[in-house]
This record gives sequence, C-alpha cells and structure tokens, in this order.
Amino acid sequence: MTAPRQRKQCRRVSLSAALCLLPAALFAAESKVSSDPQSGLAISGFDPVAYFSDASPVLGKAGYEHRGDDGATWRFANEGNRAAFAGHPEIYAPRFGGYDPVAAARGASVAGHPQIWLISGERLYLFFSVAARDAFAAEPQRFIGAAERNWPQLIKTIP
Repeated sequence: MTAPRQRKQCRRVSLSAALCLLPAALFAAESKVSSDPQSGLAISGFDPVAYFSDASPVLGKAGYEHRGDDGATWRFANEGNRAAFAGHPEIYAPRFGGYDPVAAARGASVAGHPQIWLISGERLYLFFSVAARDAFAAEPQRFIGAAERNWPQLIKTIP
C-alpha cells in the first residue's frame, strides 16, 4: 500500500473510531446519576428500560442488578431489561442522570422523581414535580438547551 493510501486509510479508521466513541463520551459527560446515598441504587431502584418497554415506571428486583460505570447500582424487572441496559446505558439511562432538566435549565441540581417522567426525543427525563414536567413538555428544546449549557457546571456540585 502506498504512503498516501495508508494515510487515507488511517484517517478513515480514526474518524470511524471517534464516531463510535462519541455516544459513550456523551454519556460519560453526564454520568452523575441520581442515586440513594445509603443503598447506591440509581433512580430509587426503578428499572430504566421499563419506561420504554412498558411505558410505565416499574421497580426493579434485587436479582437483576447492574453496576454502572457511574458507580450506581441499577435494578431491572427482568434479565432482558438488564441486558439491554448493560449493552446501551446511553440509550436507557435518564438524561442528566435523573436530575430534573427544568431545574438544571435554571441552574440547580434537583433529583427527579422516578414516577414523574416523560420520554422526549427518545430520551427519558425525570422531574421533581408534575408542574416541571408540564413546563418541559410544552417547550422541551428550550429546557434541554439551557440544561445542557448548565450541566457541565452543575455536575461539579453534585456529591
């Protein structure tokens, strides 16, 4: 293989590798997860996959757990949900680690309640109150944009 062709091949592989790592990098940037300080359970032990598969919050079971890279213990209703999450936590984990995006948009880190939720743009969001969820539902892009701008600073304040 000629030198120019080798360089082109390397650029192609490097770009491809970088694109493959992008979702993981985005997930790592928001890996402060709302978890119970005593038990270490993420989102109060609710199954994050069930919001998508059952369209409902479902408590996970102790027999189906996954320790995430975020240090939290995630619980699931069944083995299939556990496997789905383990393979793609960036898809199923709540955005902003389960913290309320409306509060984050306002510059505060407030844990969302697992029974006050919404899926928007194929992402799960948890909210502190029904009023916050309703405000978000009316203008999701406005709140997401503001929360994304504030999030890098907010995660530094979360223990």
